[in-house]
Amino acid sequence: MSDPLRAIGAAAASGLRAQSERLRITAENIANAQSTSTIAGGDPYRRREVSFERMLDPATGAEMLGPGRISEDPSPFPLVHDPSHPAADAAGMVKRANVEPLIEMANMREASRSYEANLNMYDSGRRMRSQLLDLLS
Repeated sequence: MSDPLRAIGAAAASGLRAQSERLRITAENIANAQSTSTIAGGDPYRRREVSFERMLDPATGAEMLGPGRISEDPSPFPLVHDPSHPAADAAGMVKRANVEPLIEMANMREASRSYEANLNMYDSGRRMRSQLLDLLS
């Protein structure tokens, strides 16, 4: 590892990018929580999830975090009886998105706190670099 302070910055920046992507996907899920299909028997919005990957930065040797695959949640769609809905099937059932707003809000809070922790790590690395430069001058 050539520069430990640069590695701290690289690791924190990768965490910021990963959590930013997680927040974006979670916000998309919340926005589509009440969606239904526009055609009878069609599928509504399917909840999406972000997985993370560990990567090694060749320049700094820092272990970094990156967004991996964005996958769809295979859980079943909840059914609601609403015969007047345009997407209702013959039995009057409408498929709703498989998004639980409470779970998404918890995911958003966790991603937000992780984002803040990475931001604090970045700021700490920047302060340490500044203190090191002050000591050397």
